Amino acid sequence: MATLLRSKLSNVATSVSNKSQAKMSGMFARMGFQAATDEEAVGFAHCDDLDMEHRQGLQMDILKSEGSEDGAEPPLEGDIHYQRDGTGPLPPSASKEAGVCSELSGQGKPKITAWEAGWNVTNAIQGMFVLGLPYAILHGGYLGLFLIIFAAVVCCYTGKILIACLYEENEDGEIVRVRDSYVDIANACCAPRFPTLGGRIVNVAQIIELVMTCILYVVVSGNLMYNSFPNLPVSQKSWSIIATAVLLPCAFLKNLKAVSKFSLLCTLAHFVINILVIAYCLSRARDWAWDKVKFYIDVKKFPISIGIIVFSYTSQIFLPSLEGNMQNPKEFHCMMNWTHIAACILKGLFALVAYLTWADETKEVITDNLPSTIRAVVNIFLVAKALLSYPLPFFAAVEVLERSLFQDGNRAFFPNCYGGDGRLKSWGLTLRCALVVFTLLMAIYVPHFALLMGLTGSLTGAGLCFLLPSLFHLKLLWRKLLWHHVFFDVAIFVIGGICSVSGFIHSLEGLIEAFRTNAED
Repeated sequence: MATLLRSKLSNVATSVSNKSQAKMSGMFARMGFQAATDEEAVGFAHCDDLDMEHRQGLQMDILKSEGSEDGAEPPLEGDIHYQRDGTGPLPPSASKEAGVCSELSGQGKPKITAWEAGWNVTNAIQGMFVLGLPYAILHGGYLGLFLIIFAAVVCCYTGKILIACLYEENEDGEIVRVRDSYVDIANACCAPRFPTLGGRIVNVAQIIELVMTCILYVVVSGNLMYNSFPNLPVSQKSWSIIATAVLLPCAFLKNLKAVSKFSLLCTLAHFVINILVIAYCLSRARDWAWDKVKFYIDVKKFPISIGIIVFSYTSQIFLPSLEGNMQNPKEFHCMMNWTHIAACILKGLFALVAYLTWADETKEVITDNLPSTIRAVVNIFLVAKALLSYPLPFFAAVEVLERSLFQDGNRAFFPNCYGGDGRLKSWGLTLRCALVVFTLLMAIYVPHFALLMGLTGSLTGAGLCFLLPSLFHLKLLWRKLLWHHVFFDVAIFVIGGICSVSGFIHSLEGLIEAFRTNAED
């Protein structure tokens, strides 16, 4: 009997693991690693959820297996529904798909190469928000350019030490992977006193960054459309409302299959737009204002530039899942080196060339400086990209909120927003619509791309990229660290903390001032 029970439990665990791995491979492999090609790489939100889904699904399946042994009747075929939290059985068609995916899972599960992993990281740190980097050079001069290089070096290092926190040495002296996500690392650091505190902190930071990213997409859409058609009697706020009306169907999203197909196409289009901007700047190389680039900083606005630069390098949260899906994880360090070197060079050149072209007239979104004939075409493509990119962070934020507040078992703060058949309840849909409207209200009252980007980078970007990785590295591996690693970690924590606090305060002051100005208008 004991042997039979162990066999069943093993089969159940294998089945649930295969389902979880199949979803992961669906994100990175079956979709051609398209779900992570958005510049914010919001696929990381699902990576943390998959681990929770794996554990909950395993527990529920075991309970169902025990119930079957006790003589409980299996559910009728007509009553079988797919449960959103992964705790229910699959319908026949879905079971067939899961069976096919399971064959691809396990030992034969598709893995991504170092080049494919590098493609994901490159798109995460060289996305749409590089359009704000020339504005950072405007307020920082050569120091802003140095900060682009410095941020690349630090983010590359913290990405590596974050992955190091996933591994520990076993009794045989072998290095084995014992954790799967950023949340697991955070929880391990807070155990045993507060075993879930670290994960909750990471989740809150993740939600803030995702929601702020959605707000930035609405802001940039309204800004680009307003500057593309200045002769139309439509204000920037009105364009933002129109953009939100187009985005409202995002509240009905059940999965990202429909939107993820456009991710790679949007990213390629964005690279083409960057090339067009640089080509135009090079055509005006004779008029470049080298004398405008100085070794000075705008004390009031440069801290905001720090947040802008840091935000453009955020990728740490999805790195654990990316490294776990590589064919050869030993190539991770090399991949991080060449992706961040390439990002550093391209970002530095783009920011410097664009600033030299327009100097003191550089705007928050650099495409607004283009001639009207070119600007309209380029901005329309950028608006399309922003609107197609919005569902990714929105859906990821919804997933985290629903799991944290409504689906976390006995620890949930509110009743489950899904019915017994797995369908979203009406009040749950209302909350989703409210989240879309909230992003609109923020975009209307604070329509400042640079301020919002700087605030997000200073608050969550610096925390997730600088502070937490260095702190976790010291906490988990301090006994095995060499003195120079300890020095680097402490220095990064201190410098990152100073930059984060400074940038947050100045960005918040600008945000409050802008909010008051718009409220008066």
